Amino acid sequence: MVDLQTQYQHIKADIDRGIQAVIDSASFIKGPAVTSFQHNLEAYTGAKHVIPVGNGTDALQIALMALGLKPGDEVITPTFTFIATAEVVALLGLTPVVVDVDWDTMNISVEAIRKAITPRTKAIVPVHLFGQCADMEAIMAIAQEHKLYVVEDACQAIGAEFTFSDGTKQQAATIGHVGCTSFFPSKNLGCYGDGGAIFTNDDELAAQMRAIANHGMVIRYHHDQVGVNSRLDSIQAAILDVKLPHLNDYIAARQRAAAYYDQAFANHSKILIPARDARSTHVFHQYTLRLQNVDRDALREALAQVGIPAMVYYPIPLHMQQAYQDPRYQAGHFPVAEQLAACVLSLPMHTELDEEQLEYITTHVLQAIDAQL
Repeated sequence: MVDLQTQYQHIKADIDRGIQAVIDSASFIKGPAVTSFQHNLEAYTGAKHVIPVGNGTDALQIALMALGLKPGDEVITPTFTFIATAEVVALLGLTPVVVDVDWDTMNISVEAIRKAITPRTKAIVPVHLFGQCADMEAIMAIAQEHKLYVVEDACQAIGAEFTFSDGTKQQAATIGHVGCTSFFPSKNLGCYGDGGAIFTNDDELAAQMRAIANHGMVIRYHHDQVGVNSRLDSIQAAILDVKLPHLNDYIAARQRAAAYYDQAFANHSKILIPARDARSTHVFHQYTLRLQNVDRDALREALAQVGIPAMVYYPIPLHMQQAYQDPRYQAGHFPVAEQLAACVLSLPMHTELDEEQLEYITTHVLQAIDAQL
């Protein structure tokens, strides 16, 4: 699904030099490499504050902790997403309120958000799924109307850009009150271990989140609030600092691969290619098909037999996960998410895909589907 080894070979000298510099300095925690990456990521995204942390899940948890929410407060999030989005809500004693998504973009439904708001609603966590922004203009308008916080889960969408109706543009993770991303190795901007970051333009929130990520401490050994221990280590920061200047090229490579896939599958009656929201660029963390009247398991097996990996993100919506069962939600309550869970299939998507590989993949996908007719 991802070719990190070939990508590394293209930037090996710079990566190795960055890692060696950290080892030579012995500044493994909160060293200059972390500060450098933080400032460069702020410049790239336009965010006033970037707080590097241990991983994307920590980023979401720290963001919610900083908002001062109380147990029982409701947080709206899509049911079609990775579990971390709801996991941190539950861990903090908050109440996850899951809603359906749009069929075309697979992102959270604005109408579903409106219907889910109650007097206990305090925050919305939209997920920019697979690399495309949710409708942030409408979501921010709803949040302003109801005095809600917005925490963007941009773990799959760093570098994506949303265009508002007045023509202004903002990057994913910089639009809400807080944004979060992950640097898991397979992400568009990935390190060689775990890593994440929080984004905000709010000075007070930034100070709060920095303290929470550092055991609730601003002055050493003075713990003013309950915090956690979450930090991006210097080696990972050095790797990310090397890769950040390549991010736009990485995105362009993914977009070229997506365009090849689009052309190959566009006119097939059993395949729906990823829909594009005209207001958002798509950075294609995943290239996800929606299959119609196709035996997905048989297709995956046929592809595996010829060396092509394919993944299902995500086969079980949050409301059907055992850990998050809630009497308010039953099978059938979120028909779009349930239909997507049954029909989506993601194909290899990374920066190193060449035309020969893409032709091989698309040819075998089409042959396997047509063999089911």
